[in-house]
Amino acid sequence: MAGLALSLPPVRLEAQDATLYPAALKDAEALFDAVMAAVDWRREELTLYGRRIPQPRLSAWYGDAAYAYSGLLLAPRPWPSVLANLRGRCEEMAGVPFNSVLANLYRDGRDSMDWHSDDEASLGPAPVIASVTLGASRRFLLRRKGAKAEKIEIGLGGGDILVMGPRCQVQWQHRVPKTRTPVGPRINLTFRLCGQTLPQSRSRG
Repeated sequence: MAGLALSLPPVRLEAQDATLYPAALKDAEALFDAVMAAVDWRREELTLYGRRIPQPRLSAWYGDAAYAYSGLLLAPRPWPSVLANLRGRCEEMAGVPFNSVLANLYRDGRDSMDWHSDDEASLGPAPVIASVTLGASRRFLLRRKGAKAEKIEIGLGGGDILVMGPRCQVQWQHRVPKTRTPVGPRINLTFRLCGQTLPQSRSRG
């Protein structure tokens, strides 16, 4: 696998139907800089409980299909070459195709992601998602639906790839909590197969 450094053994989370590949991207530092520069970061507004609120992070959507969640409709934008390259590497690792990526930028410990599952209808009944972390390490929590006391926590650091299988979204929720501990910026890229593919190029320079 070009650009992958699998010297550390993968960690299988059987109950969560997920596999963590620690420090899998040997060029993680260079990728952080490249993705930071290539992505058109925006602060979107979500609809939660009937109210419009700004996301506590920056985000962007790229790929071949539109995506909707929490009252937000994201039109696809052409693939930057760095994201197209990462897509191929994640497809090889996960063993499934991806046609879209949601990029999130956590600028510091005040940025966060609340409890949710990536289980929108547009992702199909059995979504597989490859989650790439670049930059600072952050806590990543999972809790079982219907048994919220059942939780696990892992630290996701620069170069880590977490491949979440279908049961992970069906049976579990996840989040990235705020932290008061000083922490640098973190980029998270979640590659997925979404909706109807549009006739556009896989990458742009």
